[in-house]
Amino acid sequence: MKQVTSKAPGGLDNLVLEEVAEPAAPGPGEITVRLHASSLNYHDYRGCAVEGALPDGRIPMADGAGRVEAVGEGVDDFAAGDSVVSCFFPDWQAGDDRPFDFSGTPGDGRDGYARERVTLPASCFTHAPEEWSHEEAATITTAGLTAWRALVVDAGLKAGDTVAVLGTGGVSIYALQLAKAMGANVIATSSSDAKLERLRGMGADHVINYRETPEWGEEMRRMTGGRGVDIVVEVGGPATLAQSIVAGRPGAHIALIGVLTGRAGEVPTALLMARQQRLQGLIVGSRAHQLDFVKALDALKLRPVIDRSFELSELAQAFRYQESGAHFGKICVTM
Repeated sequence: MKQVTSKAPGGLDNLVLEEVAEPAAPGPGEITVRLHASSLNYHDYRGCAVEGALPDGRIPMADGAGRVEAVGEGVDDFAAGDSVVSCFFPDWQAGDDRPFDFSGTPGDGRDGYARERVTLPASCFTHAPEEWSHEEAATITTAGLTAWRALVVDAGLKAGDTVAVLGTGGVSIYALQLAKAMGANVIATSSSDAKLERLRGMGADHVINYRETPEWGEEMRRMTGGRGVDIVVEVGGPATLAQSIVAGRPGAHIALIGVLTGRAGEVPTALLMARQQRLQGLIVGSRAHQLDFVKALDALKLRPVIDRSFELSELAQAFRYQESGAHFGKICVTM
């Protein structure tokens, strides 16, 4: 079978496609999955693009979707032919014992899904939504579940809330779709007027070009009659957090997800305190969260936005396209 590995010293030029042996037959509690798609995330990009970020020989990609080919003894949840999607934290099945690093994450601390087949414990997967393509399902693992946890699990999204989403990456687009499907209002930002029009077309109630309006937090407060937004899906990090705090109403929930603008920076703590907001960091979610999310997707009839797909052999090219920032929604690779 074909797989991609990251060879030392790492970087996009050292993603190597190779032929390897098929995986072993499934043992007790395991399933063999014929993988058909993965999707790109910033976490994957950093691992593959930064020299030394991955150990020599690591198979990248946290997201994997495909079809069950065989099941081992004692597996009751899956049968051959089922469409499945991987879990970001396979060891975090449920509960509040949350991971605080990526040592158990596929494509980082363990081998990921840039390959055609894999045999793993059944607990590493959930069923995919009904009638979704493998490419669509592959967007659930990281981006989709992050948006779900930010809005529903942690922030308790309800109809009538106002949600701020930043940019047009996978998490932000998913958050826009979920918020609108659940009866919320959405204010979305981008530096591209063309992308802002697409956001309007997807249901965004207000849009802001953040390059033309650098004080977009105040603009969001103006758009809400001075009150501020209820939830901010904060994917930027240090360079955007201050404006997110300004944008939030007193008591707002700010879901701190991204490090797109860096890993450290100043936080206006006095304003955060004065507005009595909740700033919560999160990294994706548990398998139990994903099971609930898939049920919601079947009920809400959502479909993810896929910008473009590449072949597995073009994984480095796919990352360079991601790096360009030209995409709107998710980028996938197919196997």
